[in-house]
Amino acid sequence: MQSDLPLTRDLVLVGGGHAHALVLRKWGMDPLPGARLTVINPGPTAPYTGMLPGHIAGHYDRDALELDLMRLCRHAGARLILGAATGIDRAAREITVEGRGAVAYDVASIDIGITAKMDLSGFAAHAVGAKPLDLYAARWRAFLAAVRAGEQPPEVAVIGGGVAGCELAMAMAFALRQTGAQPAVTVVEHGPQLSGMAPRTEAMVRRHMADLGVTVALDAEVARITDRQVLLSNGAPIPAALCVGAAGAVPHDWLAQTDLPLHEGFIRVGADLGVVDDETLFAVGDCAHMEASPRPKAGVFAVRAAPVLHDNLRAALSGGARRAFKPQRHYLKLISLGGKAAVAERNGLALTGALLWRWKDRIDRKFMDGLDDLPAMKTDALTGPVASGVQEALAGKPLCGGCGAKVGGAVLGDLLAEVQPPVSGDVLTGAGDDAAVLRRPGGCQVMSTDHLRGFVEDPALMTRVAAVHALGDIWAMGAKPQAALSSIILPRMSPALQARTLREIAVAAQEVMAGAGAQIVGGHTTMGAELTIGFTVTGTRDAMPIGHGGAQPGDVLVLTRPIGSGVILAGHMAGTAPGRVVAEALGVMARPQARAAEILGTAHAMTDVTGFGLAGHVQAICRASGLAAQLWAEAVPIYPGAQTLSDQGVASSLLAVNQADAPIAAAGLVNPLFHDPQTAGGLLAALPEDAAKAAQTRLKAEGLAGHIIGRLEAGVPSIRLR
Repeated sequence: MQSDLPLTRDLVLVGGGHAHALVLRKWGMDPLPGARLTVINPGPTAPYTGMLPGHIAGHYDRDALELDLMRLCRHAGARLILGAATGIDRAAREITVEGRGAVAYDVASIDIGITAKMDLSGFAAHAVGAKPLDLYAARWRAFLAAVRAGEQPPEVAVIGGGVAGCELAMAMAFALRQTGAQPAVTVVEHGPQLSGMAPRTEAMVRRHMADLGVTVALDAEVARITDRQVLLSNGAPIPAALCVGAAGAVPHDWLAQTDLPLHEGFIRVGADLGVVDDETLFAVGDCAHMEASPRPKAGVFAVRAAPVLHDNLRAALSGGARRAFKPQRHYLKLISLGGKAAVAERNGLALTGALLWRWKDRIDRKFMDGLDDLPAMKTDALTGPVASGVQEALAGKPLCGGCGAKVGGAVLGDLLAEVQPPVSGDVLTGAGDDAAVLRRPGGCQVMSTDHLRGFVEDPALMTRVAAVHALGDIWAMGAKPQAALSSIILPRMSPALQARTLREIAVAAQEVMAGAGAQIVGGHTTMGAELTIGFTVTGTRDAMPIGHGGAQPGDVLVLTRPIGSGVILAGHMAGTAPGRVVAEALGVMARPQARAAEILGTAHAMTDVTGFGLAGHVQAICRASGLAAQLWAEAVPIYPGAQTLSDQGVASSLLAVNQADAPIAAAGLVNPLFHDPQTAGGLLAALPEDAAKAAQTRLKAEGLAGHIIGRLEAGVPSIRLR
């Protein structure tokens, strides 16, 4: 995604709202040269407001509801930082991100929506706001499952009798009926009538609510919420195993702690969507108050504002002229009625019926399809004659990042056999194990180096994964990390962006290395074609380190992490892997394995599963120990989503080489994931079965995983699949 031009300006989008999603779509079609784009959002997906009632009712699954920000960011060449924004320092031009620290910007836009948290006694402990939508949707799915299982009564209270509250009440009642339950859903409204609807619309909605068994409590004053009831100061208690707040729009708390210009807690913006009196900031969607033309909080305005926001962000980055956003005065309301029917309202007129739901469904699906149907990753087409072997070398796949870019094991092995001199002096072992072993007073020192070609745009996340990946060799030898040197290649960028990027890298590297007990003692940094991060790491051990050799017949193989990261990263780079799948894998890959290594410290042999894939690393233990291995296919853990991607034909560019280097004998087809190159993969240890089961118990007690995936036996070094 990186052009040859240097990066000079940072654009940061805070929040994954509808407007920002549309900006990402458009940006990916025509990125502004020299601008680095960053998105900050708590999760890899964001729910689409228009389809939420349909999801609650059961008409749409979770995937249909969610905007895949990870894929959109990949399309736009943007980095996605998973975390919630908690503050902004406008003087320093920095956004504070929970669990991450400061992210610098030159231009930024805020599209974080609203919340529905209410200042009511017991709300925080016993209720959930309808917004943020993802939190409510997850809570609803859990509640519905509990009702199905007979663990919760089908009693729901919705506080707020506006359009959103009524839609959600009907959707929940409909879904509860589909389980066979008799729902008791109540809309609690403090006013004398439902709000936000014309009289004819309200009458239609009330009729459908009655048909679904939804009751309405008007002029109701909520005194307190408990885990089973909504207590009123002027009426009988309302049963509520689930209480949902949908009364109005509440701005996010952290905005009030900043010096941003606010109107009733919402960010004041001008006609160009720029924050009042700040040339570097924009705000859009429900979190913004449009001073020139105030409008209700409705998703239609964010969608219509997106093209103007996109153009004005480019203008702010490049010194161009901005244009004004002119929102329409009237807009069509389409209100879902629980089942597949809807009410349409505009200018006080209202119609209802199944045809209107199908119309709404078509509008919503078209919007989502526009953000899901992204252009495929471009590859340079070969035109004209090429040297023999080029087509075969490319094999139709672009070069992967991470360990998928590694040179094949056979090539390296043949070279080392030819040129590597015998070790001597203080060097006890050289290439072959995970790290070289050197003699030191009182014990041994191990030394290894690793670097990774960038596979995500976020330098801090890349650093965490690269550091964990490099430390894997030290942990696999049973050694304690000691010191590290960094090796960093940055894409071309201005001195200001170099400083920002290196600060993020340094903070992440220090956190991982210091947490592992290693000191960063230096390094080397250059600029080049793309981001590459590596570390040379040393470690110490009093006894001879654990190697590939030493496994015994009857030992079982323990694996601490799933396989499939290579397929997931290949799918991510091609823009086909779902965001939740990528985010979950990256979260595991960035997690240190020091404690797992300690628990497996009595292993007869150990390695970490990286570029040569599970089969390649099992083969390394077999060859060094003079044993054969039997793998148990059903016991091998696989990252969620990896098998689906593999079955769709997604594969790392290193797969074919790994398959040739470490063949597996099997009665049928061998799962390609057994040869999938792993980045920051799990530890693979050979232990006696009793010791392995004891290690499993200890790992589980500490929230870690240990899977027994096979057994070693006497025989010619080889692998067969059971």
